[in-house]
Amino acid sequence: MKKYWPLFLIIPLLILLVIGILSKNTLNDFISEKMKEQTSTADSVSVEQFIELNYNHAQNKSGFEFTLLEFSSGTCAICKQMEPVLEEIHQLENPKVKVVFLNIMQPENLPQMKFFGISAVPLQIVLDREGKEIYRHYGFISAPELLSKFAPEV
Repeated sequence: MKKYWPLFLIIPLLILLVIGILSKNTLNDFISEKMKEQTSTADSVSVEQFIELNYNHAQNKSGFEFTLLEFSSGTCAICKQMEPVLEEIHQLENPKVKVVFLNIMQPENLPQMKFFGISAVPLQIVLDREGKEIYRHYGFISAPELLSKFAPEV
């Protein structure tokens, strides 16, 4: 019995780890909703006006078809891996995508973080031509995979 005690400890820990990995998006979504609830009405209205002014390309006639918001610390390893992906998306001619980097370490980005419910970074949010969220992804995503999210609108 003594030689099997590590198994009694390791097996439950592995099971918990697998459960955690499988439910990470659910947990992120739950935290995200709680953060959105903390957004004050004034902040919410302010961010909605900001989105309308800057990311509603149908109204402001800026020529962009989509906006890609990248919430990042700018220093984490995965955030650094996303930089060439963002540059590749930015260089596209079709679809024309406005790439916006929002550093979570900057206090001026706190209202947007609460509004969008940012619970982990990096987080990519794709907005359509009218500034409405159509896709969100936590972590690294390749350029081709991310571009496939733009395809239905093109």
